[in-house]
Amino acid sequence: MLRWMLTVLALGVLACTLSPNVPATPIEPTARVAPTDLPAPTDLLVPTELPVSTTPPAAVLPDPATAFWAPLVEGLSRPVDLTHSGDERIFVVEKAGRIQIVRDGQLASEPFLDISSRVGSSGSEQGLLGLAFHPRFAETGTLFVNYTDTAGTTVIARFSASGDRADPGSEAVLLRIEQPFANHNGGAMAFGPDGYLYIGTGDGGSGGDPRGNGQSLNTLLGKILRLDVDGGKPYAIPPDNPSAGSGEVYPEIWASGLRNPWRIAFDRLSGDLYIGDVGQNQWEEVDWVPAGAAGGLNFGWNVREGLHAYSGEASTAFTDPVAEYSHELGCSVTGGRVVRDAALPAWQGVYLYGDYCSGRVWGLLRTPEGAWLNSLLFESGHTISTFGEDARGGVYLVDYAGAIFHLVPSQ
Repeated sequence: MLRWMLTVLALGVLACTLSPNVPATPIEPTARVAPTDLPAPTDLLVPTELPVSTTPPAAVLPDPATAFWAPLVEGLSRPVDLTHSGDERIFVVEKAGRIQIVRDGQLASEPFLDISSRVGSSGSEQGLLGLAFHPRFAETGTLFVNYTDTAGTTVIARFSASGDRADPGSEAVLLRIEQPFANHNGGAMAFGPDGYLYIGTGDGGSGGDPRGNGQSLNTLLGKILRLDVDGGKPYAIPPDNPSAGSGEVYPEIWASGLRNPWRIAFDRLSGDLYIGDVGQNQWEEVDWVPAGAAGGLNFGWNVREGLHAYSGEASTAFTDPVAEYSHELGCSVTGGRVVRDAALPAWQGVYLYGDYCSGRVWGLLRTPEGAWLNSLLFESGHTISTFGEDARGGVYLVDYAGAIFHLVPSQ
């Protein structure tokens, strides 16, 4: 346990909380930029067809002895996200503002994108935090990033790429969200099976959500946002967003009641959405949204933390987490990925998630009957900053100290 505490002190907990009685450093806010004249959305995108296992979903959690985390590459600087663009490359986001390429187990000599001069990463939860490639990246050459700028403002931006280079000068800002404090910036981004871009935002920071952002629809903080990045300039609002066409100030909002969603992921086979939401003092949680569910869900923060009361009486309108764990087992949940790797048939449908401080990795599985199975599978020994997957469905664990590990069969 002492080793874990030293690790946290040395590296900083990326997605963890400040205690409510410890003041956070406020940041001078800048203006939010959002579209004022939204064109009608175009037809939905057709996501890139990616290979998935045809093995039926598992009905029980697998024996963890049948797989292990094999070292893939090391030498990265504070990696916080990992994804793919639909081909053999893996892209790794470094907190300071660079995106690196890993191909065939080798780290490329030059970064794919370097915007470190415009990224503010001095706070433990600030930096270049998220990356999502357009579902038709091979056609469009566009990618989207989520970062805090040098003023501490969250920036959602689009870049253009060709080959192994994205052009730093091609940046087009879609959205700016001012942050009242330095922590709880969220950062997760993912395209859903509907072709829309989903963005996880934190509650604005400090501790205990002092401004009530999680439960307020008058802010983009503490939310899942949903944008049509092809339907307008800089984007359009999907017509089935909860407030689309209502005249509300923030029609980008798709779900609310989140504290600091640290990694969201869609199951590439089912389309279900998983959210790892970082807790306050006692409870970490995993939330789940079945494919095709309407927006408007409220996950409860800051009225509750996990399934437990925090600042008021819980509402029956809240959507319950499907898993939680106490701070006796860790300090900060790192949202994971659903295994769809054909090389791991017994692991099909298992959502792997972990804890940043303890290095524990759990498996979560929804049975055909709708029950949830949840079990500790690995004591990884790593400072887990993110999970990711490649184009073939391979699952990766990323250590904030600079290494990537691939889940592979034990033979």
